[in-house]
Amino acid sequence: MHGEDIAYGYGFWSLVVVNAAIFVLLALSFLAPVERREWRSLGVFTAFVVALFTEMYGFPLTIYILTAVLGSRYPALNPFSHASGHLWVTWLGGGAWMSGLIHLVSNTLMGAGLLLMWAGWRKIHQARGELVTDGVYAWVRHPQYAGLFLITVGMLVQWPTIITAATWPILLTVYYRLARREEREAEARFGEAYRMYRERVPMFIPRLGRAAEPRWSER
Repeated sequence: MHGEDIAYGYGFWSLVVVNAAIFVLLALSFLAPVERREWRSLGVFTAFVVALFTEMYGFPLTIYILTAVLGSRYPALNPFSHASGHLWVTWLGGGAWMSGLIHLVSNTLMGAGLLLMWAGWRKIHQARGELVTDGVYAWVRHPQYAGLFLITVGMLVQWPTIITAATWPILLTVYYRLARREEREAEARFGEAYRMYRERVPMFIPRLGRAAEPRWSER
C-alpha cells in the first residue's frame, strides 16, 4: 500500500536517521567546521534537521497540536496520513497540482542552496588561504551560509513544523554572528583589501543586476 494511503503515515525512524544524516554530512563536508564556534553553529543546524525529519517520518507533533486545538475545523479528514503532513498543501486546498508546486519550490530552493554551498567551498579550497573575491564571492560574501539558509527555507516550504519555525530564527542569528566574527578576522588578516571588498559585496543576499567586479585576483 502506498505510504500516503495508510491511516498513520509515521513511525519510520530509519528514514529519520538516514535523511537527517545525509543533510548533516553534506553541511559538514561543505562547511568543514574546525573551531568550537563553528561546531556549535553546525549543532543548531543539526537540531533543525533532526526536528524536521522527526516530524516528517517519526512523530507528527505539530499535527497533534493543531488537531487538538482546532478539532473538527482542521482541514483534513485523515490528518495523520503522510499526505496530510504537507501543511501548506493541506491548508491551501490540497490536490496533486498544489503538492507538485510545493515540491517544485522546495526542491528548487534546496538544490540552489546545495549548489551555492558547493560553489563557495570550491573557491575557498582552490584559494589555499588567499582572499577570494571572484566567482560566487562576487555576489555574496558568505555563499556557504547563504546556501544553508536556502536549504532550510526549502525545508520549511516542504514540511513546516512548530519546532523548525521556532528554531529557524535562532539558526539565522547563530550563523550571522559567526559570519561577522569571520569578517573581523578576515579584515585583520587582509586589511584594506577586505574592507573594500566588504563595501562592494552584500553579506547573504545578492543585489539585483550584475555581480561586483573583483578588483584583485584572489588576494
